[in-house]
Amino acid sequence: MRHLKHRHKLGVKTAHRGALLANLTASLILHKRIKTTLSKAKALRPFAEQVITLAKKAHATDDPARKLHFRRQAVAKVRDQEAVALLFSDERVEEFAARPGGYTRIYKLVPRQGDAANLAIIEMIDADDEGYTKAKKTRKRSRRSGKKAEESTEEVAVAAEETASAESAPVEASTDESSEAAAEESAPEKK
Repeated sequence: MRHLKHRHKLGVKTAHRGALLANLTASLILHKRIKTTLSKAKALRPFAEQVITLAKKAHATDDPARKLHFRRQAVAKVRDQEAVALLFSDERVEEFAARPGGYTRIYKLVPRQGDAANLAIIEMIDADDEGYTKAKKTRKRSRRSGKKAEESTEEVAVAAEETASAESAPVEASTDESSEAAAEESAPEKK
């Protein structure tokens, strides 16, 4: 069966794709933000996050042999000693230590002028970035339970009666001072 076999192929051979992702990852680590096509950015995201996870694992362990193992795995993927050394440095790894995943973010841009390719910016997220906060969705209930429905219909009926009685009550035109004073006291004060 071929379930879950799809990967971002980018229209190139396997060796070319590996070199392309390694170079993009090295640039992302060194510059923290790169501009590329949207399809390359989507292919780069899981690749780069795996390398960052290797750096986090190396930082979390105390065994020097395991640290070296994780570093060698990262060098095998990225193929750039300088980028891996920067990523495995304590200050860069500390940025991702508290984050459980999602180390990169993709911003879509307008299509490129020459070939109309969709462009994107992929960047590494800062440690203090809270990310996108979703608005909490409230579930709308199409049916109400019997008790709640009765209470709400009673409240609506009472409110309707009050508005109807207020509209049907005759307005008295009085000129005595007591009714004018009461009207002034009941009126809200303007500041």
